[in-house]
Amino acid sequence: MSSTTLRTPRRSRPAYSADRPRRSPLLTVLTAIVLIYSLIPLAWLVINATKTQNALFDSFGLWFSGDFALFSNIADTLTYSDGIFVRWLANTVMYVVAGAGGATLLAVLGGYGLAKFRFPGKRAVFAIVIGAVAVPGTALAVPTFLMFSKMGITNTPWSVIIPSLISPFGLYLMWTFAAEAIPTELMEAARVDGAGEARTFARISLPLLAPGIVTVLLFTMVATWNNYFLPLIMLKNPDWYPLTLGLNAWNAQAATAGGQAIFNLVITGALLTILPLIAAFLLLQRYWQSGLAAGSVKE
Repeated sequence: MSSTTLRTPRRSRPAYSADRPRRSPLLTVLTAIVLIYSLIPLAWLVINATKTQNALFDSFGLWFSGDFALFSNIADTLTYSDGIFVRWLANTVMYVVAGAGGATLLAVLGGYGLAKFRFPGKRAVFAIVIGAVAVPGTALAVPTFLMFSKMGITNTPWSVIIPSLISPFGLYLMWTFAAEAIPTELMEAARVDGAGEARTFARISLPLLAPGIVTVLLFTMVATWNNYFLPLIMLKNPDWYPLTLGLNAWNAQAATAGGQAIFNLVITGALLTILPLIAAFLLLQRYWQSGLAAGSVKE
């Protein structure tokens, strides 16, 4: 008589996958601390932009006080000194469009060429780019000023736009991104089908480079938008000031003889200054996607 052993099936433990990530309490606490640390200055800016000049010094900085003066502060900021804030905003937009846009275009073209084409001296170019990334921009500001002074273009928008066109970090980022994002097999297939280099770049490579392009664009846009030291040494005419220099001039106005303190307008202007950057990040974040080329080539 044979006996059979019945085995009860073991219950498999639920494996953690991408749908059910493991939670780390320590990481959650650290993230919360970083989030609070990042939001406190923004909250202070928003709250104090709603206060009048007198209420700024008679109240707690992280809470509302007195009349809600946000809209009147915005109106005063836009109309103060014949609307010079609007002129500074237009100048900043011009510097960003010409400088950051041009830097992104040059970084995309240069990074694509360095990543996908072979030519003599490529290693030397790589060493130069790495060295340029390591050099801070402030170290080049004074030599650039002396050179532009000899050329007679200081105190003009070109003295701010031309240096902004050079972004070694953006070039290096596009170089490394293009090397991984664009399969060589796709380019070879396009060439076999009769597509030229320009058409291959526009129809095949450019869509795959979209996440890298947006990343470089945001980096260069933020750097140009917040640029302070270069315009400080290049520009003397307030009509060509960007927002950074203009708000600093308003802030220093109270320390000058007979100057009027307008700290409420400085705070409101700072709030208006960061709104375009926030909007740009929110609008372009959907392009930050990785693995666009995944599955495009079968192994």
